[in-house]
Amino acid sequence: MQQMRAAILDRTGQPLRLTRLPVPRPGQGEILIRLEASGVCHSDVHVWQGEMVPAVAPDPFVLGHEGVGRVAAVGADVQGWAVGDRAGAAWLHDTCGTCDQCTSGHESFCQQQRAHGFNVPGTFAEYVIAKAAFAVPLPDGAAGDLAPLMCAGLTAFGALERADLRHGETCAIFGCGGLGLYAVQLAARRGAKVLAVDADPAKLDLARTMGAADVALAGAIPADVAAHVTVNFAPTPRTWAGMVAVTRPMGRIVAAAMVSDPVPLNQEWLVSSGISVTGTSVGTRQQMQTLMALHAERPLRSEIQEIALDDASAALATLSQGGAKGRYCIRF
Repeated sequence: MQQMRAAILDRTGQPLRLTRLPVPRPGQGEILIRLEASGVCHSDVHVWQGEMVPAVAPDPFVLGHEGVGRVAAVGADVQGWAVGDRAGAAWLHDTCGTCDQCTSGHESFCQQQRAHGFNVPGTFAEYVIAKAAFAVPLPDGAAGDLAPLMCAGLTAFGALERADLRHGETCAIFGCGGLGLYAVQLAARRGAKVLAVDADPAKLDLARTMGAADVALAGAIPADVAAHVTVNFAPTPRTWAGMVAVTRPMGRIVAAAMVSDPVPLNQEWLVSSGISVTGTSVGTRQQMQTLMALHAERPLRSEIQEIALDDASAALATLSQGGAKGRYCIRF
């Protein structure tokens, strides 16, 4: 039986175990993707550290949900895919398809969804099984550039969609890591005036090159900023006070980062300001199609550091400590 290399999560917080596993076979409605690259996402860190725990762990427990490659095999009753096609495996493996969220165009909020690297084996392996209906058709481009779009890019796009960001509005983006820098580019392409906020001056310099009209160090935001839309991509509650301060009355605040610590929310402030506060969850298949078209037209930029599968554990540790300079991408 053909074997593949994979990195397995045996115990939370411990290095992943590098091993060889049988290459899986696609079942009905599934395709097998031979991966060229897989992004390493901060959500992988949450799973690795035990902060996100699936009700039933996948077997084998392979992390990863930013995989791109080519179709190696096609299961029964699959249409629209052929061996050799470029394909991506994103966060969503599948959803129930029948709940209010699925039927109203908000499938990423389906409470029965299954995710690669969380509910089913993910993309820290040379092959992955994807549902044909949820696999992502890919445009031309380097695998290392496409992989982070499967989650980071889509989350940034989905956040701006959730915010209903419009041409001519001011958009404050907190956190200029991989997700935030994608959001800077996408917001600027919408014709918004972008304010980028981060604690790292180097990241703010990058944000300027990617379309930010203004930048500000965290804790030193000008008092006259009045954003229509404020989006947080920084995995910390420390951004909350700044987010509240920069959002104008009737503005929209969107939480895109996984922040488990509570923040103060005063209902009197909501009544007097009319500000809406909501969250975003990755994105839908339709949003992914739009994102791929945008990338094909003019590639989105990101600071990519390519690593080997053997270095996945070190990448997770660096991400958990906030030391990553860009997006890590495993190349197979």
